[in-house]
Amino acid sequence: MNKLKTNLFSALRAIGKFLLSVLKHPKGRLGVILVGIVVVAAIFAPYLTPYELDDYDIANGLAKPSAEHLLGTDKNGIDILTQILYGARISLIIGITTGLCVTLLGATLGIVSAYFGKVSAAVILNIINVLLVIPTTPLMMIMSNLSSSYLMMIAIFTLIGWCGTARMVRAQVLSIMNMNYIRAAELSGGSKTYIMFRHIMPSVSHLLIMNCALSCAGFMIAEAGLSFIGLGDPSVMSWGKILVAAQESAFTSGLWAWVLAPGAAIFITVFGFMQIGYALEEILNPKMKRKRVKHRKKSASPALDAETVFASMTEMSVEDAQALKAEFEAGGTNA
Repeated sequence: MNKLKTNLFSALRAIGKFLLSVLKHPKGRLGVILVGIVVVAAIFAPYLTPYELDDYDIANGLAKPSAEHLLGTDKNGIDILTQILYGARISLIIGITTGLCVTLLGATLGIVSAYFGKVSAAVILNIINVLLVIPTTPLMMIMSNLSSSYLMMIAIFTLIGWCGTARMVRAQVLSIMNMNYIRAAELSGGSKTYIMFRHIMPSVSHLLIMNCALSCAGFMIAEAGLSFIGLGDPSVMSWGKILVAAQESAFTSGLWAWVLAPGAAIFITVFGFMQIGYALEEILNPKMKRKRVKHRKKSASPALDAETVFASMTEMSVEDAQALKAEFEAGGTNA
C-alpha cells in the first residue's frame, strides 16, 4: 500500500512538473490560456447564459445584438451566444477524443509494424497504402450517411487519421531499435511486449504528445467542415452547424456576429492547441531545446563596437584602434 502511494505521488509530481514546464514556455502558456478559456466556457455554459438551446422565440427571430442577446438571435429566436457556448462541448469532445484515439492507435500499430516482424509490417503498411489511396471526403460522406452521430464522426476520423501517426512512429522506432538499451533489454530476457511498453513507447512519447495536441486542432477543423456541408449530427449543436445555419440568413439580415463569432471560436481553439503542440515539441525534443538555448546565448551576447573588433583583428590595443579610426576619419574629411 505504501509503495502504491509512493508511485502515485511520484506520478502526480512528474505530471505537475511537466505542466509547470508547459506553463513556463511562452507558446505553451498562451495555448493553455486560450484552450482553458474555451474549456471553462463549455463546462459552465448553463451558468454563463440564461437561455437554453430549445428556447424558441419566432417573434424575436433575427434580432440584432443587444443587452438581452449579446450576439443576436437566429431565425428561430434562439440566442446565438448560447449556441456557441453549448457548441463548444461537441467540438471539443470530437477534437480531443479523436486526437487521443488517433495517437494511441497510430502509435501502437507503428511500433508493431517496426518491432514485431516482417509479417506485421507488411500487413500494416499495406493497410496504410490502401487508406492513403482512398479519397477521404467521399468515404466520409458515405459513412456519415449511414449514421450522422458524432460518435460515427469520431470513428471515421480515427479510421482515416491514424496512418500518418503510424508512419511517423514506425520511422522513429526503426531508428532506435539497435540502440544499446534496447539490445540490453532483449539480452536480459525481456519480452517484446514488455520492451514495447517499457522502453520504446517512452522513447517516442515526445512525438505522441505533440502529435496529439496538433491532431486535436486538425480534427476540430474537420468536424466544422463536415458539419458545414451538412454531414454533422443534426441532433447536437456544434460550431460547424452554427455556420451552416448562419449562411442562410446572416448576410441578408446583417448579423455578421452570427458568422464571425463561431469562426473566431474555431480559430482561437485551434490556435491554442497548435501553440501547445509547438511548445511540447520544444520541451520534449532535446534538439529543439538545444537550438533554443543556443539562440538565447547568441542573442544575449554583448554587441561589439568597431574599435574592439578592429583591435582583435590587427592585434593592437583598443586605444590605438580608436586613434587610427579618428585619423582615418579626419583624412577622409580633409579629402
